Amino acid sequence: MLPAPGFHHLHLNSVDPQRAIDFYLRQFQSTAKGSWGGFPALKSPNNVLVLFTKVDASPPTEPQSAIWHFGWHVADARHSLETYRQRSEVELLPLYTTDEGGSVLISSDTWPSVGGVLGLTKAQIVDAKAKGVRPAGGGGFAYMKGPDNALVEYAGNHPAERFNHVHLCQEDPIGALRWYQEHLNAPLRPGYALAAADGDLTRGPDRTWPALNREGMFRTPRAGVEFGDIVLTWYANQGKTPLVSSRGQLQDHIALKVLDLDAWVEKLRGEGVVFLEQPYRLGETRAAMVEGPSKEALELVEAR
Repeated sequence: MLPAPGFHHLHLNSVDPQRAIDFYLRQFQSTAKGSWGGFPALKSPNNVLVLFTKVDASPPTEPQSAIWHFGWHVADARHSLETYRQRSEVELLPLYTTDEGGSVLISSDTWPSVGGVLGLTKAQIVDAKAKGVRPAGGGGFAYMKGPDNALVEYAGNHPAERFNHVHLCQEDPIGALRWYQEHLNAPLRPGYALAAADGDLTRGPDRTWPALNREGMFRTPRAGVEFGDIVLTWYANQGKTPLVSSRGQLQDHIALKVLDLDAWVEKLRGEGVVFLEQPYRLGETRAAMVEGPSKEALELVEAR
């Protein structure tokens, strides 16, 4: 079996890459400006990149593609929140606590989750209120709007600040997990074994809160894999419209690094994986582009 890929970069389209990079440099001070493969780059200290392609018009974020948002670990989410409150360039996004209204700016300011699911259903909220459950405080997850209308998560409390995850939606979350395991030899994210054993589940019936949208979020089933120290996690498609290709969207593609591109191309061709681009030069190395189970573009970059 070929060794699992590592995470190389997330590739964004932007009307002003340098302005976007400067924004992230200010909000996440462990990052650095650079370039890679001819593209402007934001460098995370865990050897992960965010690359940018300049485009003439604002890149679309709708219809929804499989790539939902990306995020950082931070050392102290509440300290980060208070810092961002003072910065005029940062738009903090509310997390709604019920479909009747009310919101918080960090998840730990509302009812704590149960059973490992990061949200409560209507029935669970009623139960929490009846029992007088109080917010846990401390670290949690929160969101801001980044350049080009990017959705950016920051979460803590963690030992160090770094790029940590890409969050996706999938038409068939458990089927997508099997796809990543079969075709990319992806390790299961720790703590997600139960999700893998649940079978072929479609979207669960209950919305949960807190959520970025007032009507709530479907959080079952869930699944996740990891490439190096970056996790890809996902829930079901939240809407009724099928997910579209990520190419040309704000979040254009996810890139994974492999040791032997030719071996991976041979494996994936033999397994019937869809190729969006055959092997090509990329800076000082080579790459190929394949399509994931919900039309997310995945670039395989040969490590040098």
